[in-house]
Amino acid sequence: MPQKNEIAVFGGGCFWCTEAVFQELKGVVSVMPGYAGGRMKNPTYEDVSSGRTGHAEVIKIEFNPEQIAYRDLLTVFFASHDPTTRNRQGNDVGTQYRSVIFYATEGQKREAEKFIKELDEPGSKPVVTEIQPLGEFYSAEKYHQNYYKENFRQPYCELIINPKLKKLKEGYRELLKDSRE
Repeated sequence: MPQKNEIAVFGGGCFWCTEAVFQELKGVVSVMPGYAGGRMKNPTYEDVSSGRTGHAEVIKIEFNPEQIAYRDLLTVFFASHDPTTRNRQGNDVGTQYRSVIFYATEGQKREAEKFIKELDEPGSKPVVTEIQPLGEFYSAEKYHQNYYKENFRQPYCELIINPKLKKLKEGYRELLKDSRE
């Protein structure tokens, strides 16, 4: 019997960046930017941007575990942002940009804890990525969805997202949907 798809939810700064990165991976069925981890029901981008809702900008990834392992998703997640800086990624500052993993299963929680323990080597800057159970996920507004694909010529995409995609293509070719590039 075929394995059913699973869900992973990560926050690693601006969801435009994380969405663009994870859309490139084989085994990823869909990527939806949104908000999780806060107190407000049905928050808007403006609400979350205020920093008062407790939500983080996140992506919800639907993936086929027969094609890509959760550990591979964690590898890309940690390689595509700075997990050692609290509440900040580049010029994006605030709790809404925190590094966070919202686990959907106890297995994901254990795998994330193990992965962080492996990253936290003596003498290195400690990983500050939060690990929390997945509660409510709220999809971002339509204009945030597929942002890079629809706006790749925008300066933000060229300056911030393109280098992340280049790093992904150079370091993780075996995980890409189209590895012929």
